[in-house]
Order: sequence, then C-alpha cells, then structure tokens
Amino acid sequence: MSQYLKLKKSNCKNCYKCIRHCPVKSIRFFENQAFIVEDECILCGQCFVVCPQNAKEVKNDTEKAKALINSGKPVIASIAPSFVANYKDVTIGSMKTALKKLGFADAEETAEGATIVKQKYDEMVEKGEQELIISSCCHSVNLLIQKHFPEALPYLAKIVSPMQAHSLEIKSRNPDAKTVFIGPCISKKAEAEDYPDIVDCVLTFEELTEWMTEKGISFEPCQDDEKAGGKARLFPTGGGILRSMERKNNDYTYLHVDGVENCVNALKEIVDGKMGKCFIEMSACYGSCVSGPVIERSSHACMSNTITVDKYAKSYDFDALSLDDSKMSKEIKFIGVKRLMPGSKAIDEILKKMGKRSPADELNCGSCGYDTCREKAIAVFNGKADLSMCLPFLKEKAESFSDTIIKNTPNAIIVLNESLEVQQINKAALKLMNIPNASDVLGEQVVRILDPLPFFDVIESGVNIHDKRIYLAEYNKYVEQTLIYDQGYHIIMSIMRDVTEEERAKKAKEELSSSTIEITDKVIEKQMMAVQEIASLLGETTAETKIALTKLKESLNQQ
Repeated sequence: MSQYLKLKKSNCKNCYKCIRHCPVKSIRFFENQAFIVEDECILCGQCFVVCPQNAKEVKNDTEKAKALINSGKPVIASIAPSFVANYKDVTIGSMKTALKKLGFADAEETAEGATIVKQKYDEMVEKGEQELIISSCCHSVNLLIQKHFPEALPYLAKIVSPMQAHSLEIKSRNPDAKTVFIGPCISKKAEAEDYPDIVDCVLTFEELTEWMTEKGISFEPCQDDEKAGGKARLFPTGGGILRSMERKNNDYTYLHVDGVENCVNALKEIVDGKMGKCFIEMSACYGSCVSGPVIERSSHACMSNTITVDKYAKSYDFDALSLDDSKMSKEIKFIGVKRLMPGSKAIDEILKKMGKRSPADELNCGSCGYDTCREKAIAVFNGKADLSMCLPFLKEKAESFSDTIIKNTPNAIIVLNESLEVQQINKAALKLMNIPNASDVLGEQVVRILDPLPFFDVIESGVNIHDKRIYLAEYNKYVEQTLIYDQGYHIIMSIMRDVTEEERAKKAKEELSSSTIEITDKVIEKQMMAVQEIASLLGETTAETKIALTKLKESLNQQ
C-alpha cells in the first residue's frame, strides 16, 4: 500500500504523531524515520492528515489521466458526491463544464452508481440473504476486515462500490469509454488497481484542483436540472447509505459506524457473536467521506460539509440505471498479515530494556504511539519500533546520566531558585561546607551557607560569572566559583572548584621566596662589608662583585 501513500524521508521529525493516530499501527519506525508497513496498512490516510511536517504524500495520477485523454478514447469522469463539500457552491453542471475544458468527454455523479448499490443492499435485506450485513462501499473498511478481522469476511456484502458500479454502468453504455473517479479518498486508488478493467484512474480533489490551476480553469456558475434525482447523494455523510435505503425489513436493525477505531470495536463484537440481525454501514472516516483524508485541507469541516451535502441531495432517486446482477458482485479475499506474536518472556525482556522492570513502571502514556507498553514491546519484537521511542525511558535515562555526573563530580554544585532557595546540592558541596545532610539546607535560603550578594548580582545583571577565585572564611576554603543564571528555567547554578591546596601551596612558595630574599640580603650585606675591608686589595674587582651579587638578588626576587 506504500505505493499509494509515501513518506518524504527528509521531513520526518521523530514526533510519532502518525503512529499515535494510525488505528492499525501500520507504521514502522527505523533509524529516526517512519515507514508505512504495506502489509498492514488500510489506506485510511490518517497519517497523511495528522502529519505536522507534511512528510506523507499521496501517489499522483494526474499524468495517467492526461494520458487517457490523449489516447483519443472518450474519458468520462465519475465525481464523488462529496464534491459539493470540497468545492463550495459548485454544481455538477459547473463540474462538467470545467472538466470538459480539461479534455474529458463528460462528467457524471458517482451517486448514480450509489443508487444501484443501495438498491442491491435493499434486496439483500428484503430477502434476508445474510443475518448480518456490512456495507462494502468503503475500501479502507474492506481492507481492515481483509487484513485484521478475517473472521468477519462472511458478513461483508460482496457488492461492488458505487465507484465501481458507476464505471461499469458507463462502460455498458459506451464500451470504448475510459473512466476516471475523482473523490476524497486514498484507498480508492488501491481499489481501482485491485479490481482492474473497471475504473481506469483515480484522482483526488487536490489533484483536480492543481490540474485546473495549472490550466487556468475555474468553476463557472451553473444551475442543475431540478428534475434530476439525487437521494444517493447522501452516501458520503454519516448514515447516508441508510438514509438513502428503503429498509423495509423490520427484522433488521440498521446501524452506522464511522471512524476506524469505532469500526474496530464493532468488528470485535461481531467476531465475538454479540451482534444480532442487522445491517451495518461502515466508514473509515469520522463523519464518512465528507471528512475524507484528501478533502482539501481548507474544506475539512465535518458538520458543515454534512449540511452542504444534505442540502444538495434530493428526496427521490435518480432515474433507474440498469446493470446486470453478474456485474454487481465482487470477490473480497482474505489478505494475510505477516506478524509474529512474542511470548510473555520475550515481552518481559524487551520491557526490562525499556526500564519497565515491574507493572508499576508500565505507564502506558502513549507518547510512543502505542496504547500500552506491552503493545510497544510487541512492536519492538516485530522490528516496527525502537527502544528509544519511549519518552519516559529516555527522560529517566537522561536524568540518571545527569544525576550520575552531578553526584560523582569533584566540583561542588548548588542549584537555587530565583528566591535564592536551595533546590539541589551534591555530595561535593556538602563536604566542602561541612554540611551533614542535604535535607539540612534544601528549601533554605542560600544566606545560611554562602554570601548571597554574588547571586543577586548575577540575577540583576544577567551576566554569568566564570572561575572567580574567592575565599570562604567560614569554611577556611578557597574556591573558583562559576555562577550561571538560566532565565528560561528560573534557576541559578553555583559550581565551585576547591582550590584550597593550590592556594596554600602558592602561599608557601611565596613565603619561601620571601625568606630566601631576606637571607640573600643579609649575605649581600655581609659580603659588601667584607668587600669594603679588602677593597684596597681588590680595588678594580669591587664594582664587578657588587654587580654580580645584585644580579643574584634580582634573580631571587623574581622567583
């Protein structure tokens, strides 16, 4: 299915939103990229709709439609009845005029095919052919049952969709014709290829809009034939199929379910045998097709779209169209999903790697896209998810790593809030200031343990202090202090490196140098006296000796 819905790799930003919204979790996450799992995907398009980075793109078949037109054969467009929701104030007459300018021979409403389908549904109900009947108009629902709920396949009506019925009816009238369906659905592209020679091409409303813009074509006002029917125009609304049917058999309960999650819940009840004699209209989209994934984004408004379609629909049907019963049925086969189910031991091992060592650790927060930690573990087992997708796990790992650094660094670290209250203090700081327990100072004002003035200065100026050497008289310690004010987190961090030994060693060296200079001065003085006494004997060498000794003194002073 990934050929119809693709991923722009460079745009994926590790947000997991597509996984969270995929009702069948057919997303694989690998090397910081999301990929669609073709075998499991039902082409509901939710990942396309919710992606904040526009990383998903739908297969574009505009060139295929153009090639059909250029073939010289008549190409007739089948327009989904939700077109009035996507294109405000546009009638089928306006649609025909615009499409003919693009090269189409004609344009008709898919609702005409829907009329044939709903009549077939009424026949099934009247005859009581199946105790439980699920509508087969939505290809995403069909795929959901084929792939994920094969036990419900016997209940799926083996009836062609309105798109297929309309194309078959068009070709029965004009055997040379080619048909192009235009609608709000991604899965219709797959349906057209799964059942070849019925629908020749499928375009979305977005593709049509782009094509018309490219050609500089716009819709023109046009009044419809008021005598034309249109009760089946209700099909794209929630419960629209049921509202268009006669429903004469009172032994049946008539239900409509929309949204994949609701369909999944209904199918679980069906498989469990909890449903009686009923006809169920199912649609993958909430609100049905008026909320289709490729309804143009500016037109995504389920309630107002439903009202628009309702107003455009009629209270009576289109004129009866003829289509052989043999063409009205289709085979809906089971499609196997290749998925392994790990044992509890394997799941527990994966959970431990995610830091889930007990049920209490399984937060089931859903941030990874999966409803529970165990579902995520199963996805990891099947190669669909990474351990790193667990945000609480990453947070704990990061905090553990930072805590390890803070606890083991030889530097004293104290974190204060803007009220200069101690929020955190490490062991090195406790040792530096002879504080027995962290609890003795946590929440207390920093003035209890340190001079608060440097902290005030940093807050007021916004300028951090780096490696300033100060003397802590109350602790008889010298430290190099760094003060960092994080205005975003409203904290001040003090980092102190104990340089007491360095300072003492420096002072000892200075004292030694001073003592040495003093001794040297005395030696020079004595030497000078001796020199003066023997000056007469050493006359010319006195000056040289004085210079040499002076240089020695200067050398010692420089140490």
